[in-house]
Amino acid sequence: MSLTTVEVDEFELLNAKNSWISKSCLKDINRVECHPVLPVKGEKNVLVTSALPYVNNVPHLGNIIGCVLSADVFARYCRLRGWNTLYISGTDEYGTATETKALEEKLTPQQICDKYFKIHSEIYTWFNISFDHFGRTTSPKQTEIVQEIFKEVHNNGYTTTASMEQLLCENCDRFLADRFVEGTCPLCKYEDARGDQCDGCGHLINATELLKPRCKVCQKTPVVRSSQQLFLNLPKVEAKLNDWVDKSGDDWSYNAKVITKSWLKDGLKERCITRDLKWGIPVPLEDFKSKVFYVWFDAPIGYMSMSAVYTPEWRKWWQPEDDTKITYYQFMAKDNVPFHSVMFPVCLFSTERNYTMVNHIMATEYLNYEDGKFSKSRGIGVFGNDAQDTGLPADVFRFYLLFVRPESQDSSFSWADLATKNNSELLNNLGNFCNRALSFLEKFFDCVIPEIQLGNDELTLLALVTRDLKEYLSMLDKAKLRDGLRLILSISRHGNQYMQFQKPWVLIKGSNEEKIRAGTVIGLSCNLVCLLAVMLQPYMPQTVNIIGKQLNIDISSFLLNNFVAVFLPSGHKIGKVLLNSFMLINNKR
Repeated sequence: MSLTTVEVDEFELLNAKNSWISKSCLKDINRVECHPVLPVKGEKNVLVTSALPYVNNVPHLGNIIGCVLSADVFARYCRLRGWNTLYISGTDEYGTATETKALEEKLTPQQICDKYFKIHSEIYTWFNISFDHFGRTTSPKQTEIVQEIFKEVHNNGYTTTASMEQLLCENCDRFLADRFVEGTCPLCKYEDARGDQCDGCGHLINATELLKPRCKVCQKTPVVRSSQQLFLNLPKVEAKLNDWVDKSGDDWSYNAKVITKSWLKDGLKERCITRDLKWGIPVPLEDFKSKVFYVWFDAPIGYMSMSAVYTPEWRKWWQPEDDTKITYYQFMAKDNVPFHSVMFPVCLFSTERNYTMVNHIMATEYLNYEDGKFSKSRGIGVFGNDAQDTGLPADVFRFYLLFVRPESQDSSFSWADLATKNNSELLNNLGNFCNRALSFLEKFFDCVIPEIQLGNDELTLLALVTRDLKEYLSMLDKAKLRDGLRLILSISRHGNQYMQFQKPWVLIKGSNEEKIRAGTVIGLSCNLVCLLAVMLQPYMPQTVNIIGKQLNIDISSFLLNNFVAVFLPSGHKIGKVLLNSFMLINNKR
């Protein structure tokens, strides 16, 4: 089908022509990229965080797409736009899950954290996650900043005390967290119910309700004792939180809005922020010195402490001057929403200081595995180390996870579908267009971009590509990453259709005028390959590096704008063309 049959108006054609002739996508060579990254007055400053993965296990692909990979794509996109962008994340290391894992593996909690921090770091490095800093909640900075914030909250009158009944193991001389208690379910009589939930009937229960409770460590019977705890007074901040959510919530993902509104509709209740545990940040009050902070209270503050480890000027991001604007994006799976949309904001409001508040909470639904669910505890699904062991490039997993990203509803990872999407979209669509254009240039033009003379078909193609490019920018501005990827594939389809209709392999064998025409077709197609590489950079960075070497150009030298300009001028010589930058995957593999 001829592109001239597609409806584009005169305004689009004129804009496409003017942009091609007179505009540039090159970065400003006078702009100095500073390290560490700091916000700049009068410029766009973007703070990106991803929910801290818990450190008691190897992350599976559902964890990875829900937080670190989604945030990585968005952070890369922001840098591609030329915005000052800081991407912070790290491991969540305190709490009972760490102590439980330490008991299982006969290690100390610190040894467990060290072991799994290394595993997480190696997996995210393999996935090419571009953190500016990947930290830990067990750092001294975390203790310092958590205690500082708590003191402000406490001194401002936003905490209360109350007595709670807990199970005490007299043999171990410790109060037992829910995960350290087992017993008989009071509802279904299942004999191995946990202190928080029964796997037999699925009901949530309190540890003190268990029949025949036993300590998971020594198997002795615990006794019920009262213990004084500190609570965060959420009702005292409820009106302010409601007002903030009303003003900010429109820029959140739909599920984040629904979950938060549901919490607010039911009315906020005081929430316990301390635990009788050994592994955690000590409470800096004399009457509570034997207690530590509940992990939900201290973990989100990790974004600040990790920023502080990254740069001593961290407050420029978290407590900016009035004339410096920070736009803050948080990425997570939906089960983390209440901690980021209710608990953490209440904590910051209670300090009565001007901290940077999140503008955009971007939460995914769940990624399932084949016909079931990912499960860390049961080892079901594809884990980060499994992905490495397949021999497939990290970019294949990045592409597929983002293609099926559960943005508005649950989606599933399927090995057969991964092969199908890779072969049909990456190999036969995007890879086919790149390979055809570059191979033709190498064979018939000695790798040199020929002169490009724009006719109606070329202007129509540029107008269509510009239309998709603008939509791509609109989608990624809203962190709709899956839709952005589909628009890249749409542009490569336009390119394939253009080449198929123009038939440069026929033109090159014709008259001198037809050979010049073939040069225009291939020159423009190679420029679109470069545009696609720039757009693909947030999604498949390794693949883009390979394409960049073939194009003999540094893809990172370009910024992305809402127009298509010349990327490869006439006379530019590309490098050696590979047979294909993408690979075929068969179902057997």
